[in-house]
Amino acid sequence: MRQLFRAFIPASIVGLVLSEITLIFLCYIAGSWLVMRFINPNLIVSTFLLYEGGLPQIAVVTLCLVAGLYFQNLYSNVRIKSSTLLVQQVCLVIGLAFLIQALFAYIRKPEWSLPHWGMIFGSFLVLVVIPAERLFFSRVLLKYIGFQRILFLGSSAISREIAAHLHACPEIGMTVLGYLDDCDTCEDLPGGNILGRIKDLTSVAETLKPDRVVVGMTERRRELPMSEMLRLRFSGIHFEEAATTFEAAFGRVATREMRPSRLVFSAELGPKRGSLFWHSLYSIPIAIVLLIGFAPVMLLVAIAVKLTSRGPVLHRQVRVGLNGVPFTLYKFRSMYVDAEAASGPVWATKKDPRITSPGRWMRALRFDELPQLFNVLRNEMALVGPRPERPEFVKSLTEQIPYYNYRHCVRPGITGWAQINFKYGDTLADAIIKLEYDLYYIKYLSVSLDLFIIAHTMKVMLFSETAQ
Repeated sequence: MRQLFRAFIPASIVGLVLSEITLIFLCYIAGSWLVMRFINPNLIVSTFLLYEGGLPQIAVVTLCLVAGLYFQNLYSNVRIKSSTLLVQQVCLVIGLAFLIQALFAYIRKPEWSLPHWGMIFGSFLVLVVIPAERLFFSRVLLKYIGFQRILFLGSSAISREIAAHLHACPEIGMTVLGYLDDCDTCEDLPGGNILGRIKDLTSVAETLKPDRVVVGMTERRRELPMSEMLRLRFSGIHFEEAATTFEAAFGRVATREMRPSRLVFSAELGPKRGSLFWHSLYSIPIAIVLLIGFAPVMLLVAIAVKLTSRGPVLHRQVRVGLNGVPFTLYKFRSMYVDAEAASGPVWATKKDPRITSPGRWMRALRFDELPQLFNVLRNEMALVGPRPERPEFVKSLTEQIPYYNYRHCVRPGITGWAQINFKYGDTLADAIIKLEYDLYYIKYLSVSLDLFIIAHTMKVMLFSETAQ
């Protein structure tokens, strides 16, 4: 695992991105050679690439294609279920690149666009090479490269959850060797079996040579073999608490493993002052730019809301903000007036009858949240942060979920780490998972992580099928 943008990214995915950038670049260089070979013998490829702007033009096309692959979720879903679907997705990405090239020609920026025959030949090669490379990566390389060998010391619930996730997602780059535990009745352990007891740590480690030993004991009071662990640590075997591995694998904090004493002395959990400063500094200028850019869209949405149902265009609702201080949140109204008159405050659900017809597509495209940019201008919200909840829900969740109030140590956001990684939950279990994502975001809050979340939010807005 590699931490890029303050998020844990599997090394295999980093390698895939870099290899595809290289392959796409080479495809368009080869396309230029084919133009010289079959269309224009007077073209000198080296002169075109080095002195006539060929390399920058190919770089622009490569950037468009890699961005298209990202927006098609081809860097998050790397397992190939259908070769036909993969080819269709690559065709869509290439079509997007052609449209962008046509746009450059329309706005008279020929220095940004590749000559059309080079674009055609290069794109044909991309259509052949990228699906073939993806099939090879998915069915061959994932089985053999970059796997860290993991040995679990203890078979607690969090250890089993991690092991099941690693087994289901081989792109993470970790494989489970098995478990060491004194339990005599352990069954159905995901990813491996009991290889011995705790006292067998040295012999098993010397035999299997794991890269990492993940400590997840069922009984925290049980004494760990510290002398053996220390000796193995100096021999090159890395030891790690299960909570740390959980963060890397799932991208969220394991609240079940949180202890007050660990939180007090943790150097990373709370937001850093420098990160909070930059977090506040860039939110307002970006909000101003977005308000100007989305002004026509907001006008059309306001007209649609007004013409399709009675009531105000904007929906005002009290939410809990920084340090638990309530504020008024603005949204385009997507529900009927007095939708909660009979039921009182309740979470939204799929196919919620309270939502108007235009409200469904507004929520799917996230257009209903655009007025929250005014909350950002008023310094009540940030662009990125935990989702602001209603006071009624906050009171209930604080009573039921430990550490829930700590999500209010930063300003709430229009989008956030929990929003892009998890559905809009409507149960207590969902609220716990969202809190774990929020605490992860607070722990690793940074400009780079915010940029990553904003880019992912754009993808969700363009390609999300549903929203609540």
